[in-house]
Amino acid sequence: MKLRVMMLACALALSGCAQHAARERLGIEDATVLKTGVGASQDEAAGAPTSQWVNTYAPITSSRAALTSLQQRLDQLPGDKRSYFHAKAQCWINVGRETWQANDHWGFLEEAIGQAAMITMGLENGTSLSAANPALRTVSTVRPDLWKIVNVIKSDPATARCPEAQQPLACAEVELIHAGHDAWTRNFPAAEKALPGIQRELQKSAEAALQCAPPQKHAPVAPEKITLRADSAFRFDSGDEAGMLPGGKEQLDKVMAGLQQVKGFVQLNVNGYTDRLGSDAHNQKLSLQRAQTVRDYLRKRGVTLPITAQGRGKANQLTECAQMKRDELVKCLAPNRRVEIEFVRGQD
Repeated sequence: MKLRVMMLACALALSGCAQHAARERLGIEDATVLKTGVGASQDEAAGAPTSQWVNTYAPITSSRAALTSLQQRLDQLPGDKRSYFHAKAQCWINVGRETWQANDHWGFLEEAIGQAAMITMGLENGTSLSAANPALRTVSTVRPDLWKIVNVIKSDPATARCPEAQQPLACAEVELIHAGHDAWTRNFPAAEKALPGIQRELQKSAEAALQCAPPQKHAPVAPEKITLRADSAFRFDSGDEAGMLPGGKEQLDKVMAGLQQVKGFVQLNVNGYTDRLGSDAHNQKLSLQRAQTVRDYLRKRGVTLPITAQGRGKANQLTECAQMKRDELVKCLAPNRRVEIEFVRGQD
């Protein structure tokens, strides 16, 4: 008899050590983790439901029907199903099903349904949702080190633009809370069993976030040639700077801004053109004056590249017109009255 008692005492001692070791491995700091068995504390500190908790979850009369309804509503929502909140709602539904199938009646099933419902409703209504995880009655915090990893991944800007990283992150959070529920009920083996899968999900999320490269800022590229319509750049029959219109100056200011950002040009060629109306001499003089005015405007404002200025007169007409009325003909020929700026690139 004495030997049997000693063996029983040893077995109990080993069991206690195993429980303690499991609790240490899970990093549980909650001293009020629910105790099971006859005489276990059932007060509020030990996790007994409060009136507020009962009032919140009392409307859930059929857990299975609630989960089915939530799944249907979530499936009907538009958008990327890998996005953080869509994925999190789905994971809460999945955890709710697992809890229902396990006949777990500690209240976590109702809490899972509540979380899924809150997120789904927010997605349906387009309201702002918080990524913070709730403090649930039936959950004790496990593996604080993993929660730190969760927060690091969640705060990374790459995660916010990467659905591939958001889905495993959201599910890892829900599964870590689920493991906390197992620990709360002192089912430490189940809590520990879930940890490798949670770690894989976090690793998957972190790797996906790293692979989501930040949006590249493409260097602005200037066109090989831009055209200033003379009618919008100069007053009628004027070619000097005093005759420049505000619209013409604005276009040239944009050219200068572009040259400051784009490298590789070695020269600018400015060519002035007129329409076919008027004498050749007048058109040649006016087109040259406008080209020179554009060149001088750019130089005075900081463009140091070599700039050529030539008058082409009525050469290279872009539009042919045959209107009989002069005002209609002048309007039709407007595209021919222009100043072209060509950007010459250096040899690679």
